[in-house]
Amino acid sequence: MKQFYILIAMMLTALAGYSQGPEKAIGIRGGISSGFEYRVFSGDLTSYKVLLSTRKRGLQLTGMKEFHMPNAFEFNEDLSFIYGFGAHVGFESWYAGYYDVEYPNVWYSNRKSGPIAGLDGLAAVEYTIPQIPLVVGIEAKPYFNLFGKNFFQLQPFDFAFTVKYTF
Repeated sequence: MKQFYILIAMMLTALAGYSQGPEKAIGIRGGISSGFEYRVFSGDLTSYKVLLSTRKRGLQLTGMKEFHMPNAFEFNEDLSFIYGFGAHVGFESWYAGYYDVEYPNVWYSNRKSGPIAGLDGLAAVEYTIPQIPLVVGIEAKPYFNLFGKNFFQLQPFDFAFTVKYTF
């Protein structure tokens, strides 16, 4: 009889977990900062996202906290609005060129790399496709680098299209 109660408790726990929303998501992002992202929901209306992206011949790792507003639009209950903030670290590469002193018509260029770090913002609209665990979205992720090739660099228009699988 004890095994029966344990089996019932396990089934009810599994059903309770199944009835809740997704807990994680993995996906791709296509934009100025293109890459892979992983999202973990920490509550009903918040999540944390890690984005591994390429930008300016470099690689960045971005961590963000997101706030979700489901049913934000009255005309469709599957649309949600998401906003958040975070920070990034990584490196970028660029070409630095110079003219030869003895031969002014000769141009040399060297590829240089350097570390970057900065802050990010996020505003997104996501559509949850009914019947399948897929989310598509459009997002704007403005950022600025605190240091890197330039001491201060602002990019207010990092728009992207995202596709995520939720589980």
